[in-house]
Amino acid sequence: MIRKTIGLLTFAFIVLSCTVKEPPEFIGIKNLKVLESTKTFVIIEGEGLFRNPNDIGGALKADGIKVYVNGNEMATLTSESFEVPAKKEFTIPLKVNIPTDRIFSNKNLGGLIGSLFSKKIEVKYDGKIQYKVLGFSHYYNVDETETVKIKL
Repeated sequence: MIRKTIGLLTFAFIVLSCTVKEPPEFIGIKNLKVLESTKTFVIIEGEGLFRNPNDIGGALKADGIKVYVNGNEMATLTSESFEVPAKKEFTIPLKVNIPTDRIFSNKNLGGLIGSLFSKKIEVKYDGKIQYKVLGFSHYYNVDETETVKIKL
């Protein structure tokens, strides 16, 4: 009986000492770049940067983030779930494949011609990233725009 009580108290102490003070902080998107470009698709990649002050981790998932190129919606990003490390700064990859025919559509042609001369495109990520831990959920609004150099 005493062993069970001591074991239960030890377990309760461990669980209570691991606290979620606040959700991880979303710092922003960094390292946005054109990863690969072929005649059928363009891969754009960035990293979502976070800082977790908590003693425990959790999971992050990007779902339904719209990706715009030169102001035109090109694709929707959905990712797998990523483990959040405790008490660390970390990144999650935000990679999207954009079909080349969407980039070269009539509605995007004006922005594309300007991009060819400047060798830059404007990429915007707009949507939400979800954080989950111990039945608690928090959503981060993502609204980040960056100019990316392109190689011709």
